[in-house]
Amino acid sequence: MTTENKTVTQETVAPKGQLTFDDKVIQKIVGYAIENVSGLLGVDGGFVANIKNKIVNSDNPTDGINVEVGKEQVAVDLNIVMEFGHNAHDVYKELSKVVAKEIEEATSLTLVELNVEVIDIETKSEFEKSQVTVQDRVTDAGKSVQDKATAGIDKVKSVTDSDDARVQ
Repeated sequence: MTTENKTVTQETVAPKGQLTFDDKVIQKIVGYAIENVSGLLGVDGGFVANIKNKIVNSDNPTDGINVEVGKEQVAVDLNIVMEFGHNAHDVYKELSKVVAKEIEEATSLTLVELNVEVIDIETKSEFEKSQVTVQDRVTDAGKSVQDKATAGIDKVKSVTDSDDARVQ
């Protein structure tokens, strides 16, 4: 009996399919990337404010961040609120740098276009005063309900106390 040695070669076959990203994923990556850009106060009241203030009154947390996602490239449009006293070109350069870096690191996509429109300019204190968080609204509503409940309980107690005094 002779035994033949057969060499079996296994080829690595890549599975078919593709990797894609929903626009919202890229919008979030951009939002996280630009969180600490000096001179940037917010993005159309949307995502940056959400990150900095935890929960902000915004129907869409990605307001102000628009993206076009291709198979290998991304284009981003931002509507920003810039801090008074900063240079718009410097803010743009920093945005370009951090957005390109974070998109590349997270997705391997290339940022090919970044359009930034400065829609407002405010001082930091003006911007902070204008931000009303959902948490603040809930806290205010809870305090209002608590105050009304306490007033109602006090009124019932006073009526009960006066009724007790009349009975005696």
